Amino acid sequence: MDLIDVFKTKKIGDEIALEGWIRNNRDQKDFGFIDFYDGTSLESIQVVYTKDLNNFDEVCHALCGSAIKVTGKLVESQGKQEFEVKPDSIEIIGECPSDYPVQPKRHTMEFLRSIPYLRPRTKTFEAVFKIRSVAAMGIHSYFQEHNFTYVNTPLITNTDCEGENQMFKITTFDLNNIPKVDGNVDFSKDLFGKESFITGTGQLHGEAFAMAFKKIYTFGPTFRTENSNTKTHANEFWMIEPEMAFYHLDDLMNEEEAMLKYVVKYVLDRCDDELSFLDRFVSNGLKDKLNNLINSDFIRITHHDAIDLLLNAGVEWEFTPDYDSDIAKEHEKWLTEHFSAPVFIYNWPRDIKAWYMKLNDDNKTVAAVDLEVPGSGELMGGSEREVRMDKLEELIKKHNVNKEAIDWYINLRKFGGCYHSGFGMGFERLIMYLTGIENIRDVIPFPRTPGSIEY
Repeated sequence: MDLIDVFKTKKIGDEIALEGWIRNNRDQKDFGFIDFYDGTSLESIQVVYTKDLNNFDEVCHALCGSAIKVTGKLVESQGKQEFEVKPDSIEIIGECPSDYPVQPKRHTMEFLRSIPYLRPRTKTFEAVFKIRSVAAMGIHSYFQEHNFTYVNTPLITNTDCEGENQMFKITTFDLNNIPKVDGNVDFSKDLFGKESFITGTGQLHGEAFAMAFKKIYTFGPTFRTENSNTKTHANEFWMIEPEMAFYHLDDLMNEEEAMLKYVVKYVLDRCDDELSFLDRFVSNGLKDKLNNLINSDFIRITHHDAIDLLLNAGVEWEFTPDYDSDIAKEHEKWLTEHFSAPVFIYNWPRDIKAWYMKLNDDNKTVAAVDLEVPGSGELMGGSEREVRMDKLEELIKKHNVNKEAIDWYINLRKFGGCYHSGFGMGFERLIMYLTGIENIRDVIPFPRTPGSIEY
């Protein structure tokens, strides 16, 4: 029996059997209190045992973290809960020693980060990873309800989308004996016969399926070699990447807004205990922030107009806004606070965006859009894709993209192509927004960041 079902369906007098762990055990000589949890509910239940137990002395000495099985009856609680467990038996299934690191006290996030295989046993991480699970289901539910087809794009590829310098290279070569020809690596002798990478995005392959199914989405792991130790970057993370045929930029923004509001509400409706806990102990005002988002009208503003606002804001910026450059975190924060709402910034300078984005008529900007949300900054990035063969080839050349490796992608424009758009959202960025957690390392079960490949 799961503890969450006890809270939902059981009543005083019911016989129950539970398997789980001891969060705390307080011995009071003739009786004791076990704070019992099993991970199915953020809430724990109190088990009050007495000397009537055959193994009373053994149970008294069971330490925090021990796995147990409890059978007994639900009785009216003398404490804050509606009921507690009066056990007929408590079986010690797995003992836990006294040097167990996760004792019943407050631990720093830095300490818990050092033991990622144990930190899910704390309430904070139990809440975070429950929300991660529910949010993933919410994403699938939104797209399935809106006629999107789920596509599994390859993790191994020879296609360069984000730039080879950001992609992990893979090989079957003995690294101490790499075959070479004329001083260069002889990839013809490698498993795939050519240089191969671990994907940094499923976008290009997703576009191929959008040309068949109209609306698709990918949801899976991606990998980048970026050597960054910020709170928002990791080398392995998950991405949601929808691609939609017959979508212009305005259609894209409509879809982004609808999807985000749906997923946030999905989590609000299903994770009240977890969000309330995080609101109280991690990020005060979290639930208000999420409710404000789903009730907001998202703002739409061009990059040029956003820079105008920033330059006329009367603020002494650490980084001065520039019409030809990206915006900084301080600018993102000011814009969302200025409008008191999420902000779409679109029509970005062409030279700072990717090669596949549609060139606008001004020949200076591309039909790209970033979504900035209050408290977190950029959450999504997308664009209308360039479908004009001459423009696409111009962009490929300008960005030094290996044209031979993406000839199939170019052919998508040749064989019944159409205008289409897509966006990407880092799943961990979303979870940080939903939980109020500030470091990406704390929303990934086993984070992979520069210099860190433990566990």
